[in-house]
Amino acid sequence: MVLQTNLEHVATAKDHAEIIENNKNVMICCGRMGPMCLPVYDIMENLQDEYSNVAFRDMLFDSPEAAVIRNHPACSSFMGLPFVVYYKNGELVSATSSIQNREQITEILNREFSS
Repeated sequence: MVLQTNLEHVATAKDHAEIIENNKNVMICCGRMGPMCLPVYDIMENLQDEYSNVAFRDMLFDSPEAAVIRNHPACSSFMGLPFVVYYKNGELVSATSSIQNREQITEILNREFSS
């Protein structure tokens, strides 16, 4: 099962591993089709051209396969959706939860993926 967005989807833990292994910079938004997540998906869709060095993906929070994100130690204290994780060279370098605006997202993208 996948989300109904215009982003590429991460459907399985295997997909997750392959995406972070095969892309230097990855942003994954793990959420639902709800009011806290939809703005983040929209921002990600709009940033794809501007940040061509980043692989933007979504993942369905309620899928058992999303445990790879939900159970990550960096996400252990998160209370609100979506869980957004950023990977550089296969390592998780930043994670946020709850709604984020464009400025918050681009600050992380610039900080983590500018080099």
